[in-house]
Amino acid sequence: QVQLVESGGGLVQAGGSLRLSCAASGRTFSMYFMGWFRQAPGKEREFVAGISWTGRRTSYADSVKGRFTISRDNAKNMVYLQMDSLKSEDTAIYYCAGDSQYSGSYYAEYDFWGQGTQVTVSS
Repeated sequence: QVQLVESGGGLVQAGGSLRLSCAASGRTFSMYFMGWFRQAPGKEREFVAGISWTGRRTSYADSVKGRFTISRDNAKNMVYLQMDSLKSEDTAIYYCAGDSQYSGSYYAEYDFWGQGTQVTVSS
């Protein structure tokens, strides 16, 4: 069992940066594939970025490639999402998710979720 708590969201101007953090509890955190998802009002939850349990393999949605960076620190049970060059279309609630078996981009396959943190980008 893993519990996830996101933080770091807020209001930022277009072109600015934010770093989201996800704190995980549970001794097996280091064995979980972790992902960041987002959901804007009226839209389906979408994959943003994912990272393998070793941190060596990462994946990104095309819309954020080159602007966002996912990382993890297994010693601290933390996952991060560095977001640079933010755009108004990045406005959404951002969720941290984890799974011990699945490592893809389909949100329904992830077993564990945080409560989300709001990111608002003003243009």
